[in-house]
Amino acid sequence: MDSSLHQYIIYSTDEEQINSPAFYDCVVHLLCLDGEGILSFNEQTFPIKKGQIAILSQPQHARFVYKSDNFSCEYIAAPDKFLHNLLPANNYSIQGCVSLFSNPIIDVSEAEAKTFSIDLANIRRRIDDTEHRFYTEMIGSVLQTMVYDIFNFHARCNSGVLTTDRVGYITSQFFMLIEAGRPKTQREVAGYAEQLNVTPKYLSDTIKRITGKSASAHINRAAANIIIEYLKDDSLSITQIADEMQFTSLSYFSRYCQKHIGMSPARFRTVGIQSED
Repeated sequence: MDSSLHQYIIYSTDEEQINSPAFYDCVVHLLCLDGEGILSFNEQTFPIKKGQIAILSQPQHARFVYKSDNFSCEYIAAPDKFLHNLLPANNYSIQGCVSLFSNPIIDVSEAEAKTFSIDLANIRRRIDDTEHRFYTEMIGSVLQTMVYDIFNFHARCNSGVLTTDRVGYITSQFFMLIEAGRPKTQREVAGYAEQLNVTPKYLSDTIKRITGKSASAHINRAAANIIIEYLKDDSLSITQIADEMQFTSLSYFSRYCQKHIGMSPARFRTVGIQSED
């Protein structure tokens, strides 16, 4: 990804392109600069006006069904996988993302909107600085600042991120198991369902409906992050890592890495995470 990352981070003011196929694996971070509109997202509609922010984790499900004549916006689209790897696992990053999938609009103060606009400008200014010897780390740093600002804005106006009903409880408990490191050795949905006293189908359907991604996708992403951290430790052999994570064979571990981190463990240690797509 290192040599082509800049091709996937896009700054734009064309709201009609937010659901472009080029953005399907991205998260769109949008600031309404003027006017007002109505955004359709996940078969729901959300009004948006000047100074508000929209975070679209699956922009293929988004479109503007109404815009005032003076409507204008700016946004950054960045790969979801890259953004996810920037953030350490923490309770708010997971639950905040769940909440934003349910309601992508953040109502911010004038000062917060200005801060977010500065974040977007910083990213726009550095996107094409591809001669930077540490481009991936540099652009990751400015994106990370933007994401933490968004979480800060969101946390201020959303003290209760998930509901307390059964769906909210199951969702939060599922992510607590993931945050606790369970994917290190438990990578099947059935194990989580048993822990939560629900059927695998109920858990899968609930997580998919609330987050837009399957329970398996969340589990495998967390497991992939654990594998990456282990592979960065040269004191551990690939066989030791596979044993530690209780893979049944070294060949299965290699296939799992190929599927979920984009390369074999041996190749990862040769070229590093920058090549991940």
